[in-house]
Amino acid sequence: MTKKIKKTNAARILDGLGIEYEIKTYAVDENDLSAVHVAQISGLDIKMIFKTLTARGDKTGVIMAVIGGDDELDLKALAKASGNKSVEMVALKELLPLTGYVRGGCSPLGAKKNYPVFLDARALTLEKISISAGQRGMQIVLAPKDLVKAVDATVAELVK
Repeated sequence: MTKKIKKTNAARILDGLGIEYEIKTYAVDENDLSAVHVAQISGLDIKMIFKTLTARGDKTGVIMAVIGGDDELDLKALAKASGNKSVEMVALKELLPLTGYVRGGCSPLGAKKNYPVFLDARALTLEKISISAGQRGMQIVLAPKDLVKAVDATVAELVK
């Protein structure tokens, strides 16, 4: 008998849109929440794992960037893509109040508000990508074009 996985808001949003996805669960290591570690313990390829970073633009306010798990966000590229002069990462203490998510469990789906989402263009070269399902220890695997559709993402070159 398989254990029933409790659906997250992110999964319910995809259900409501009729988007196919798979949920992958893994044991959480509170000492290492990195995407590289998630790849090691989940059996997913690091190239398909995408992390969601929350930033604030000087003109737009809060925005989300979804980039490869082992990539580094280029803040200037994100600023340009989002129509801002400058962008900075939000402080960790602001993440939960702004998004409803904790570090290591932040999803571009189902945040407290529908913040603009920017997806790194490399995602579209992959058949499937993996994003946080909205809680630590749970990933959603889906086609990148379906993520674009679900969050009305802007696709741009976002990494260094």
